[in-house]
Amino acid sequence: MKNIELEIQKYLDERRWNKLRPSDLAKSISIEAAELLEIFQWSSVNIEETKKNQHMMEEIKNELADVLIYAFDMAVLLGIDTKQIILDKLDKVKKKYPADLMRKNAKAESGSGNDLAYLEIKKKHRQAK
Repeated sequence: MKNIELEIQKYLDERRWNKLRPSDLAKSISIEAAELLEIFQWSSVNIEETKKNQHMMEEIKNELADVLIYAFDMAVLLGIDTKQIILDKLDKVKKKYPADLMRKNAKAESGSGNDLAYLEIKKKHRQAK
């Protein structure tokens, strides 16, 4: 992660983009995420079908890279440790979505689940905010 952060810092410095406004970066992340979503407009392909479609995979890689670069731009300019925030968030998500409960209730295609126990966890999580 540090290598990527250093490469992003160099990229920003070389272009004198090291004063970009966080609001502009947030907008760019959202715009690029919408372009990623557009690839899937009017379709509901699963993981296997997506991986087999080379054209779609190239489009996904391109748009996902844009989202990630803008996200790293923001993190680097704000002095945020990307590795740490990812690990911290994963820790929170593991508590919010317990693996045993999620596996038990996973729907075949989506990988998601719904359960009264989970809804109770989610409710408590939202009340704690």
